[in-house]
Amino acid sequence: MTQWMVGKGIDRVDARLKVTGKADYAAEAQVPGVVHAAIATSTVARGRIASLETKEAERAPGVLAVLSHLRAPKLPGIREKTTPQDRYLQLFQDDRILYNEHPIALVVADTLEHAQYGASLVVARYETEPFSIDMNAEAPRAYAPPNAGPHGTTDSHRGDVNAGLAAAKVTVRQTYSTPTEHHNPMEPHASIAVWQGEDRVTIYDTTQGIFGVRNKVATLFGIPKENVRIVSHYVGGGFGCKGSPWSYVALAAMGAKVVGRPVKLVVTRPQMFTLVGHRPHTLQAVALGADGEGKLTAISHDVRSTTSRFDEFVEPSALQTRMLYACPNVSTTHRLVRLDIPTPTFTRAPGLSTGTFALESAMDELAYALKMDPIALRLKNYAETDPDTGKPWSSKSLRECYRRGAEKFGWSRRTPDPRSMRDGRWRIGWGMATATYPATQRPASAVARIRADGSALVQAGSQDIGTGTYTIMTQIAADALALPLARVRFELGDTLFPETPVSGGSQTAASVGSAVKMAGLAVRTKLAEMAVADPQSPLYGRPVAAIDAEEGSLFVKGNRARKDGFGDIVKRSGKLEIEARVDNQEKEDRKRYATHAFGAQFAEVKVDEDLGLVRVTRFVGAFGAGKILNAKTAESQLQGGIVWGIGLALHEHTWRDDRSGRVTTRDLADYHVPVNADVPHIEVITVDEVDPYVNEVGAKGIGEIGITGTGAAIANAVYHATGRRIRDLPITLDALL
Repeated sequence: MTQWMVGKGIDRVDARLKVTGKADYAAEAQVPGVVHAAIATSTVARGRIASLETKEAERAPGVLAVLSHLRAPKLPGIREKTTPQDRYLQLFQDDRILYNEHPIALVVADTLEHAQYGASLVVARYETEPFSIDMNAEAPRAYAPPNAGPHGTTDSHRGDVNAGLAAAKVTVRQTYSTPTEHHNPMEPHASIAVWQGEDRVTIYDTTQGIFGVRNKVATLFGIPKENVRIVSHYVGGGFGCKGSPWSYVALAAMGAKVVGRPVKLVVTRPQMFTLVGHRPHTLQAVALGADGEGKLTAISHDVRSTTSRFDEFVEPSALQTRMLYACPNVSTTHRLVRLDIPTPTFTRAPGLSTGTFALESAMDELAYALKMDPIALRLKNYAETDPDTGKPWSSKSLRECYRRGAEKFGWSRRTPDPRSMRDGRWRIGWGMATATYPATQRPASAVARIRADGSALVQAGSQDIGTGTYTIMTQIAADALALPLARVRFELGDTLFPETPVSGGSQTAASVGSAVKMAGLAVRTKLAEMAVADPQSPLYGRPVAAIDAEEGSLFVKGNRARKDGFGDIVKRSGKLEIEARVDNQEKEDRKRYATHAFGAQFAEVKVDEDLGLVRVTRFVGAFGAGKILNAKTAESQLQGGIVWGIGLALHEHTWRDDRSGRVTTRDLADYHVPVNADVPHIEVITVDEVDPYVNEVGAKGIGEIGITGTGAAIANAVYHATGRRIRDLPITLDALL
């Protein structure tokens, strides 16, 4: 009998390659004759380059070329955007300076050390202009963008919020803020560009979206996209900053074109704080109204977030407010404030990680004002259907998440009064919040091949950004093909493979997984059609509908004695392999339903009464996220999201110098992220959830939901411990002293 693989917590199929150092990340691709490049950046935040001295750099040992606005190829597609993930790039097409550490030159040399030394010799003189990095100062000029990101309208209104607030017995009106934050994946951004002639290029890139990079490079250089190949076999973390093509990719390609040799460009850790995006600063005004029983009468959520002066990115922090709770009167708005900074970008659970902090903190404040248990308040306003669209949920297990999370955490033992629980000098606080993230599916393609030896090769041009995509796709393919796991090879990370969407928005498992499943089933059907039409097959003459498969063989349902092996069918065909390609679209049933994953987050903190130190000492997260494809990698993803939520709540904050606009937290010594000592035991619960509508594999995606609600759960626990309501993240000890 076939042993079904989907759902099992099997080890990663690429684990041995990674732990032995054989996994080839972008900067490690073996390219003959490769030379190196380094980027020189500006020291002012706004203005023009008055003069640029590059002669010393050009004469430096090993330097092959110095590119700048004085000498760089003109790019015909510099002002075009190809996808919603696109950004306007800084590629030496003029003398403008748009932010501090704007690229001003690229030095290409025979070694990395020579390139870096050459870049240090580039000297610029500037005509500076007044700049601003102060959100509050620029707030009067906030404006409404055309939309709130790829998935939402700028504003939303239902009912009459003012009337709902006026009718409320209890109201909460507060403003919450989240700071600028940076992704800092372990692997820095890197590219190796190799030109084949004048109009054909291969780029090894660390990216969450190989096809987006392909399209951007083709547009920039004015060449057919079929002439651009992007390879990205392994990615050492992305979290959103690798979801868009950035300047360094095109600069590597420009450098390679100029010197006529392959060029490797690795972004330094300090440059990752300016050249590849960030989570923007938000200010969020939330107003809640409720009757005496806790029933919400109105919700208002107004978001201001920062963007660059020259481009546009929206942090859609009010989207969850439109659908999370049943309320007749809801208003949400998004406004942007332009600053002289680099363009922000998607950061793990964009909008919802910051937005759930504000909304779920306000819900906690409302619970205290009503003298009501925070879970009871949420259950009182439980949305049985999507309040925003009116559609039924494809599935929703949030009630069970509250129940099981609370039971595991021991929530019933909580004493509700602030400052009522302690352990010696440590004040103890318990807090909770709701988690949610949309379950997205995008068109994706895959090809499955059965070979003459009975093994399978499945390919899709996706990316594995450390989440376990290689593994879950192998599991899905094995089940669809009815083959043992060891007989299936899954390949990704190459634009020569069938096209798939960006690995972001928690959509890869749903989108690519569905395409892989359908391709596997399609090639199985093709084999069955061949077998029943072949007089040499034991299945000859049987209807295709009567054929099933297990362990690499087809058989007649109800009669396993009549079998025909996959490899035998291929051999008799005279072909080396049989293949089927599927271009899968969004599941039609989805359109009738609202599709979201949900969860409940529970945090315990201890706060030193004298020093204000905050320690997260326990955490429980319970999630309903459709079919869990691999129990082991799923637990890892959900725990990882919670760990980042700890960073969101207590650690992460990018600082810029008001005098220069320059980032001062420019490495992992100054930019604080959680380390082992900051992370307690994290208990993850996954609620069994069957969803026949969400997509062909029934999965909702779990890469981002773990961070949503976590910041609020910790902030709510800090209030319970101390009686101090901190509405500005991160919660540092000075805020509690």
